[in-house]
Amino acid sequence: MAERILNLYLGFAYTDAFFALSTDDRQAVKRQIATDFLGVAEAAHLYTVFPARSDIDFMVWSAWGADEAQAPKTAMTAISSKSEEWRKYARPVQSLWGLTRPSMYSRGKSEQDMDPLEGPRSSYLVIYPFSKTKEWYLMSMDSRQGMMNEHIKLGKQYFDIKQLLLYSFGLQDQEFVVSYEVEELVRFSELVNALRSTEARRYTLLDTPIITGIYRTLEEFVGAG
Repeated sequence: MAERILNLYLGFAYTDAFFALSTDDRQAVKRQIATDFLGVAEAAHLYTVFPARSDIDFMVWSAWGADEAQAPKTAMTAISSKSEEWRKYARPVQSLWGLTRPSMYSRGKSEQDMDPLEGPRSSYLVIYPFSKTKEWYLMSMDSRQGMMNEHIKLGKQYFDIKQLLLYSFGLQDQEFVVSYEVEELVRFSELVNALRSTEARRYTLLDTPIITGIYRTLEEFVGAG
């Protein structure tokens, strides 16, 4: 696996032109969208979002190995070029992206780490942008590590929930993009509720909007309403 992986989450809303099409033509557009993403990324995963959110109909999670300096340019150029063919029917309304890197607060990989390029996908994907306050970064590393140890210990109690943390410092408005794969949304909500009581919560600046998607195979995505 590449040491650094570029992950791009794109949320789209269908346009009036899309809904004016016949059922068969709408399915043809969705098939083109799916196959275009599957064709230009090393891995692409499809999710329906509406009615979990009213502003996003579907989301595509794309991933590429990004050890080469020009990898982001190549990947985003390909997505931009391919999407011109169907942007009349699906308007981008959310773009969150970042790169993987080893965490400074935990050692080695965990069984809860998500693999963007391989492996089966869970039923649900939850993502959101995330930023810490300036006070967080002005504390000593030991102080931050202590609070993160509490955070990590709590997360391990929910061993069935997988996580991927993307770094986007200086690349987008947020500092991170946090991603979770889960099979039970109620259990995930319980984890988030529990994390609200940790000391590190004092230093959260941003953790919205939250996007919850339902994983779809290609054929499920094409046939979804």
